[in-house]
Amino acid sequence: VGPLLGADSIRSGIRATLIGGALVFIVMILYYRLAGIIAGLALILNLLIILAALAMFKGTLTLPGIAGLILTIGMAVDANVLIYERIREELRLGKSLRAAISSGYNRAFSAILDSNVTTIVAAALIFQFGTGPIKGFAITLTIGLLANLFTAVTCTRVIFELLCDQFGLAKLKMMQFFRETRIDFIG
Repeated sequence: VGPLLGADSIRSGIRATLIGGALVFIVMILYYRLAGIIAGLALILNLLIILAALAMFKGTLTLPGIAGLILTIGMAVDANVLIYERIREELRLGKSLRAAISSGYNRAFSAILDSNVTTIVAAALIFQFGTGPIKGFAITLTIGLLANLFTAVTCTRVIFELLCDQFGLAKLKMMQFFRETRIDFIG
């Protein structure tokens, strides 16, 4: 690939990442409302940490690195959805918001840790056996997943606890597309 075509591909990849990230941010806000805004802030912090780490290591953002960024966005959203759905379950059980947040994060942590560690192991194998640009994908993905563990599990929780403790947040509204239905089996 020539330099001009490569630069155009990178510009397109960055544009796709920004548009995809913005759409994810909008959907999270529409569905989770305040929690979606918090998830969006965590996602922005996650991307800043990745870019800072790449700058610190004097890394360049290649097309495979952009793919690592996109996968990181997906994993970050997955972590937030796991947490928020656990919080929703706890709220349905009648717990206070503060208790639901604590239980929700505790219950979601093992699934988030498992998925991130598993992906980091895969990235380590890609780095070990891959070549040039593929190693960039593995590095970007690993940095992103480590940042995700910090932002999704720690930063968002601190924000929720701050809102509860300092600003008296007592309710958390989230959209609900699917209603639970009860099915009785006769027999």
